[in-house]
Order: sequence, then structure tokens, then C-alpha cells
Amino acid sequence: MAISMKPAWLNKKISLRECTEVKTLLKDLRLNTVCEEALCPNIGECFNKRQATFIILGSICTRACRFCGVTKGIPLPIDTDEPRRIAQAVEKLGLTHLVLTSVTRDDLADGGAAVFAETVFFLRSKNGKIMIETLIPDFQADAQALAILVNAEPDIISHNLETVSRLYQDIRPTGASYNRSLEVLRRLKNIAPLIPLKSGLMLGLGEKEEEILNAFDDLMKAGCSYLSIGQYLAPSLQHIPVKEYLAPEIFKKYEEEAYERGFKYVKSGPYVRSSYAAADYSVALR
Repeated sequence: MAISMKPAWLNKKISLRECTEVKTLLKDLRLNTVCEEALCPNIGECFNKRQATFIILGSICTRACRFCGVTKGIPLPIDTDEPRRIAQAVEKLGLTHLVLTSVTRDDLADGGAAVFAETVFFLRSKNGKIMIETLIPDFQADAQALAILVNAEPDIISHNLETVSRLYQDIRPTGASYNRSLEVLRRLKNIAPLIPLKSGLMLGLGEKEEEILNAFDDLMKAGCSYLSIGQYLAPSLQHIPVKEYLAPEIFKKYEEEAYERGFKYVKSGPYVRSSYAAADYSVALR
């Protein structure tokens, strides 16, 4: 059963004035961000801090996950000039920690791994000090595709599990797999044991506490070091509805549970998203 009323702790307001400068920059450079495409509730806060998470490989996803606000359909051709424009944005925004993500591109043989790698290489050639986190789709868990990404040596590789195993068929009915996502993390850990792995879960979709803790255990066994835990918020009435709003103290409890299981850095709260305050995770690298 869906819940219609948001509780008091979910009252973050988006100030369009705080977004104007960054939105104009992104529009001028023809760049896509998860902040805008996924209708992130943190957009005002992040844009005001001159932070953004860039979406490469276009803005149209080949899958149709029922929680996601990104456009679904037939993707456009790859934009080979995109890395240059991202580098421009990085310089203008003064970013020291960059998150690159993408839509899922099942139409590409490598899922877009080569484009991720080329983008990382190009950005490093322009700024050797920037920390780069790649938030990747599953690449069908293809070992060669994952190796292409690893060869670019991002500082952190992130792949979101999103939800518990039981809910996958309903929430991610087209192509995604709980076990495949865990296999992605396992294979990455095997071929690049020194690159920290990160994953994210969203709560409020009907999962049970035992299932959440089992997901923590599964991620730890797969080699994951960092974890984000946030509240699912439906992007529109056409998306799967929220089943439960979890109180901040419940998120705090799950944060403590995750640390007890061995995670090195955890962010857990109603407004936490996988790329939210991403630079904080890099503290654990030092």
C-alpha cells in the first residue's frame, strides 16, 4: 500500500535561484547530470556548492526500472566530444572529486565501458590531481568490459545494488539482476583489489529488516567497502510508489549495522543518494 503524506523530516526545498549558475553552465556545455535527469531532491544543495554528477553516454536508458526518473527508450549515438566538455565543466566548477555515471546502454557491445575509460583518461590528462569515481551500470557483468574500466584506474568504482533480492522482479523488471550486480562487484574486486568498491541501497519499497541486513552481508562478501543508504522517493505518480518512510533514527541504526559488518565508510539518511557528498568517501582513502 502506498503512502501519500511525507513526514516532517522530508521537507527539503529546492531553490531555483541556487541552481541557476550551474544549470546555465551545463546547458551551455550540453552536458547531462543525474541531478537533473533523475530529478534528485538534493539538486539545490549540490548546485549551490558547485557540485554535479555527470551522466555520460547520453540521457536515454535502455532499461525501464520502475523507480528511476531517467528517460527510457532508444539511445542516441555516442558523443565523442563529451569528455572535452566535461573537462571544461570540471575546471569552471573547480571540482576536486568527480562522479561519472551513465544510463544503461545494452545496445553497446561493452555496455559503454570504453567510453567510461576514455573519459577518465581524458580528464586525467587535463587534471592529474582530480579524484574520479565511476558509478557504472552492470555491463552485463562482462569480464572484458569491466577490465576496460579498471584499466583507466578510477579512484572509486561504484555500482548500486539498489534494493533487496525479493523486490528485484517488481522494481527492476527489464534486464537488471540482484545476483548479476553482486557478480559485477566480485569480478571488480578480483581484477582490481586495490580500487575501493561502493554500492547504494534505497529503502521504503517494502523491504524487511532481515532482507536489508542480508543485502549488507552480500555486499561485504562481494568486496564492497563503501555504502550509501537513502529513502526512495517516487519521481512521479507513474513510478512505483513509496511503501514506507523511514525515520532518521532508523537510517542511523542501519548505518551502525553496516559499520559493524565491516564497511569502511557509510552514509545513511533520508536524503542520501549514491553520489551525494561523494567526496566524503574519499577521506577513507587517505
